[in-house]
Amino acid sequence: ISNEKLKKGFLKVCRMTSCSLEATFASSNLKFSPAVRRVAPVFSRASAYGDNVAITDHSGSHTYRSLYKNSKSLAGLITKALTCQSGDLQGKRISFLCANDASYTVAQWAAWMCGGIAVPCTKHPPSELEYVISDSQSELLVAGQPFMDTIEPLAQKLGLPCLQLPTTSSLDTLQSEDTRMLPEENISDWAERPAMLIYTSGTTGRPKGVLHTHSSLQAMVQGLVSEWAWNKDDVILHTLPLHHVHGIVNKLMCPLWVGATCVMLPEFSAQKVWEQLISSKSPMVNVFMAVPTIYSKLIEYYDQHFTQPRVQDFIRAVCKERIRLMVSGSAALPQPVLERWAEITGHVLLERYGMTEIGMALSNPLKGPRVPGAVGVPLPGVEVRIMMTNTTNAIIAEGNSKGTRVKAGLEGKEGELLVRGSSVFQKYWNKPQETADTFTEDGWFKTGDTALYRDGVYWIMGRTSVDIIKSGGYKISALDVERHLLAHPDITDVAVIGAPDPTWGQKVTAVVQLKKGKTLTLSQLKAWAREHMAPYTIPTGLILVEDVPRNQMGKVNKKDLLRQFFPTRSD
Repeated sequence: ISNEKLKKGFLKVCRMTSCSLEATFASSNLKFSPAVRRVAPVFSRASAYGDNVAITDHSGSHTYRSLYKNSKSLAGLITKALTCQSGDLQGKRISFLCANDASYTVAQWAAWMCGGIAVPCTKHPPSELEYVISDSQSELLVAGQPFMDTIEPLAQKLGLPCLQLPTTSSLDTLQSEDTRMLPEENISDWAERPAMLIYTSGTTGRPKGVLHTHSSLQAMVQGLVSEWAWNKDDVILHTLPLHHVHGIVNKLMCPLWVGATCVMLPEFSAQKVWEQLISSKSPMVNVFMAVPTIYSKLIEYYDQHFTQPRVQDFIRAVCKERIRLMVSGSAALPQPVLERWAEITGHVLLERYGMTEIGMALSNPLKGPRVPGAVGVPLPGVEVRIMMTNTTNAIIAEGNSKGTRVKAGLEGKEGELLVRGSSVFQKYWNKPQETADTFTEDGWFKTGDTALYRDGVYWIMGRTSVDIIKSGGYKISALDVERHLLAHPDITDVAVIGAPDPTWGQKVTAVVQLKKGKTLTLSQLKAWAREHMAPYTIPTGLILVEDVPRNQMGKVNKKDLLRQFFPTRSD
């Protein structure tokens, strides 16, 4: 055997041994220095977990071994469809639309195995789906079984090849394809390779493609694995869309990184979630994460269906004993929801802060007191600053996981939140000027969120562009007003916007959804607010709606609300 063959064989064994040792080490809950961690995609750890169940979905159970083999087979089909002899697509984009089940992971891993950039799509209207595929300059589309009728016409229109996945229960049939070529074995320089284009939710403008590298994704995952104590015995219930960081990284990549199990529901159903949370069938859920809207719907279902005291006692006992972690994110958590959830389950929801561009940056502690309404302190590897947004650009506060320093005389002052760290994205896709504008000269990402540091924790006051209302010389946090208004006994949901006003600049206007059978006038709201709120924050406008419109992640597009209710002046 030639020396070259021996060398390749030795390097292959080293890579396999390194992966196996690191996977074993990670699942042991021991912490190790980020400096010694090599960068490799999550699929590289699958061999260490073998026949452990990775995903349970509507079609049954899927092991790590089967996910790996099916992904490898699909990677071969992708390289064949794109006539890529080397097996390395060198960053070509692969758009995929799959259900919330194992097919999603197979498509994601396959894109990475052959050196592509994964572009997760969602069930947008065709025009929005076409925008993502076109903007990302995708070269191939992958369609899960339920979405072929949606994807195929777009593929024909755009002149792109399209691969259809078998049904989720039949994913193993992918292995009948010729898989002698192992694309990922040709790739070792993972760290700075682009990995995924995630499109922003577009609540403050047209969605932008946020490009993350394998290195930034791994930094996100390892930070959460460490801080939230992920381990191979965890079972998480997944109910969120898979085109945002919350659903992709926090709820799917983290469990798969440590060899845990992800129970995936095809879509959110309050009944199905409650059934899973209290089920005694294996695998039993012990981790749950959701957006505030989901917690509200779960509370509503509980109040309607679990009225007997013994049933309520049972639910609380099961949740307290079995579930180790419950997290809320992606939108501000109303305090009444937090308090009611604690009454029902015995869990104080862990609130955290993140963005598509940075992953998770701030978090309340896994163990220790959680401050309602606050988002805790920086995660390991993350640095944050609060900067004045005037011409001085003075630093109000600066911190990391070890502590925060506040400039004397600026305690409790608001400013823009800046973030720096290994989890920060590389760039906005094909938007060099927007990328440059969103970073400072010394490499800090400008989040566009207003924040303050008080009582040892960080507080998010809202998006500077839409949630900070400038009225009569005051800067008012729309999120803060919403938190107060949600304590009103007749209000079930609210979005506060700054309506244009010639005298005050903007006026605080509440878009309110009332509880069934309730009525409310502006004068009644003001009378109630005088007892609970600072005078300058009290709404001077009230709009009643059937439902406050929220996207899948529980966010409100306030620019749309302004255009809807103040069409001639909001733009």
